Amino acid sequence: MKEIDPTTSPKQKARQLFRKAYRAQMRGALEEALGLYRASIDTFPTAEAYTFLGWTHSYQKDYEAAMDCCRTAIAIDPEFGNPYNDIGAYLIELGRWDEAESWLWAATRAHRYMSYHFPLYNLGRLHEHRYDWDGAERLYRLALRCEPRYALARHALRQIQVRGN
Repeated sequence: MKEIDPTTSPKQKARQLFRKAYRAQMRGALEEALGLYRASIDTFPTAEAYTFLGWTHSYQKDYEAAMDCCRTAIAIDPEFGNPYNDIGAYLIELGRWDEAESWLWAATRAHRYMSYHFPLYNLGRLHEHRYDWDGAERLYRLALRCEPRYALARHALRQIQVRGN
């Protein structure tokens, strides 16, 4: 693997470390990924690096550490949508459904976000948990309008429709 060029800027070095961390995370080398994300943050802290550090913690079921990372990401860049959705998803995993709602809605309002289908799907799950089938169906449809190929939302919508028949 190519070493990081010492003549690059801190921001470029951090980005290279971030990429290495992501590759380690995707191949399941979580401890390596944690170390690389931290090295990236130490070099040049970004909302993305903190969010993905949190995501790695979530792979280890350490949702409190994951949410702490996401809160730091939000402090760095409040317009970055990923950490809002991630906090909501982690709260759902912890069974703290009501706490998740405001975080998920915040993700839908974030300006720097490309994946609005994720919080909409998670909000659908929240409505389904509350036995609000109409609300869940509406949110799953919205998720699919944002990303028509999103299989989880498509499956959830089918389940709601089957339940209604």
